[in-house]
Amino acid sequence: MAPKNAFYAQSGGVTAVINASAAGVIETARKHGDRIGKVFAGRNGITGALKEELIDTSYETDDEIRALIHTPGGAFGSCRHKLRNIDENRHEYERLIEVFRAHDIGYFFYNGGGDSQDTAFKVSQMAERMGYPLNCIGIPKTVDNDLPFTDCCPGFGSVAKYVATSTLEASLDIQSMCDTSTKVFILEVMGRHAGWIAAAGGLAGKNPGDAPHIIVFPEHPFEREAFLNKVDQCVKDHGFCVVVASEGAQYEDGRFLAEAGQKDAFGHTQLGGVAPTLANMVKQSLGHKYHWAVADYLQRSARHIASQTDVEQAYAVGEAAVNYALEGRNGIMPIIKRESSNPYRWHISEAPLNEVANQEKKMPIHYTTDEGFGITADCREYLEPLIQGEAFPPFENGLPKVAKLENRPVEKKLKADFKL
Repeated sequence: MAPKNAFYAQSGGVTAVINASAAGVIETARKHGDRIGKVFAGRNGITGALKEELIDTSYETDDEIRALIHTPGGAFGSCRHKLRNIDENRHEYERLIEVFRAHDIGYFFYNGGGDSQDTAFKVSQMAERMGYPLNCIGIPKTVDNDLPFTDCCPGFGSVAKYVATSTLEASLDIQSMCDTSTKVFILEVMGRHAGWIAAAGGLAGKNPGDAPHIIVFPEHPFEREAFLNKVDQCVKDHGFCVVVASEGAQYEDGRFLAEAGQKDAFGHTQLGGVAPTLANMVKQSLGHKYHWAVADYLQRSARHIASQTDVEQAYAVGEAAVNYALEGRNGIMPIIKRESSNPYRWHISEAPLNEVANQEKKMPIHYTTDEGFGITADCREYLEPLIQGEAFPPFENGLPKVAKLENRPVEKKLKADFKL
């Protein structure tokens, strides 16, 4: 029997190391050419399968696939497309199976966060219903670090390293100028419902009085007066105040501080900028000169300062996904299990997709200080191993070298185009 082909796709917001997971999948599959034929990548995630826009990775050289390990972004394109329930949207699932059958695909690897794991689980269900043999494996990825079961999520360690570094460096800048210039600096970071990235900013300060002086978490209801009092006191005590704020900061009634009033493709509220919102509070109530910055895409694409631990884990979950599929496993996601924090040791295990899908892991309450503006020793012990090690990319003419893929399309076999 001829070996079945594999389908791999990237989903949701990309990271500095998601392509390392892609390399883990493709390189491992190439070692098993007797059991896996070609690896087809979906152009722009699951929509590539729906539209039969597949990329034949067999045309890429081994060197270029290896270069994915130090290339940020999504090498094959990503998407935000949520598959609704099978009974509500059966035609999309039937289309996926039709495309997989046409291209002799027997392995499905979907690399993403909670919504993406939901997609992988639904595809596995539909394949079973239709009697189509398909091994579906989810591959974890999210800078938000909010997937359950896994100790951490590939992508988080590198964004944590970037945010901690940026907080440290910016605080030195502010401190040097605060006597006659800026006294308050606010850095807005990602994290809709979980404050893991904001907490990482806390790694910049180890001693009392070190920046950041305030961290604004989604897990703690925002209190305007308590925040402003803390800012003012920091300026009086230290001459300046550095704030790291999660984009998902919200009031006690659940309203986001910076709600833009729109929804994204997954149905999540679009957030409009918590940093300028907080800065305006400082200006109106305290009158301190301020600056604010939004890390935005910079934090999740900063491959030049990626965590070596994160790179290794991202590759490992891609590699494990293929090995699990070859064992005949279905409907699972590789996860990272921590064995110890000091020294940091971990191994790969698994979790069922039906329990992973659409679940969010928030920070434990004991990871934040009683007043809700800082991290505890327990949080530091959890976070510090994840930012360890430098995995600098090769440089050329002063800039990082990145993979240059052909992304050659697979010839379509189905006549009808599919409308999303």
